[in-house]
Amino acid sequence: MAKSTSKPPSAPASSEIDRQIAELGDWRGERLAQVRRLIRQAVPDVKEAVKWRGVPVWEHGGILCTGEVYANKVKLTFARGAVLPDPAGLFNASLDGKARRAIDLGEGDELNRDAFLALIQAAAAENRAPQALRPGPDGVVRLSGGNPQIPKGDGDAPVQAYIAAMPGWQREVGERLDSLIEREVPGVQKCVRWNSPFYGVEGRGWFLSVHVLTKCVKATFFNGVELEPPPPGFTAKSGDARWIDVREGEFDEAEMGHWVRQAAALPGWEFGS
Repeated sequence: MAKSTSKPPSAPASSEIDRQIAELGDWRGERLAQVRRLIRQAVPDVKEAVKWRGVPVWEHGGILCTGEVYANKVKLTFARGAVLPDPAGLFNASLDGKARRAIDLGEGDELNRDAFLALIQAAAAENRAPQALRPGPDGVVRLSGGNPQIPKGDGDAPVQAYIAAMPGWQREVGERLDSLIEREVPGVQKCVRWNSPFYGVEGRGWFLSVHVLTKCVKATFFNGVELEPPPPGFTAKSGDARWIDVREGEFDEAEMGHWVRQAAALPGWEFGS
């Protein structure tokens, strides 16, 4: 875990990062301050945030990178680092990730200033570029909102392929949700249809589907109107379906587990019905 304390609810993100740097009081604070100056130089209108219990985040059309502080390093994780040009070889961690790449900086490590500026600018340009119909480094096309285009198939394999292709922080949501469903619904049935994973119970139909949108992961319960309490998402045309838009840092495992247990015990939805 990053060595960061929870920020006061009313503290602006930039002030909170100032506080963290000052509180560290050693080479790690100096390194975080240096990185921050370079990011601001590369992208003058960058936005600063503090997320995940105190991790500094720099954003411009999406996350550029995060700055986690550990006992022996400062880790800079780029959300879409796998597709960024890195001729200077700055990335030295998370090299097997589908989307992310990281730079681990220890005490005394040098940071190539010009290469880092170029990397930040490339990350900002990548966030501005249209994502739809552009294969990622894994060859998977992401459709509108970043939703992975995965061929339809039955069983766990296509679902795992979908989860592996979910962008950025949304992949963790997919992994946690899939693990939760397997735990709460032994023998759960899985498939991918219409570029979305489906979860069901044999003989009862499908109770849940998952879909990636730009700022959330949408979990739709086909019998959601019967759940207690019903998930909040619905429209005049949604019928019995209700959904929850899971945003970054907002996965409530207890709440989701409560809905999954209820939904799996009810008659579900059948394809073509």
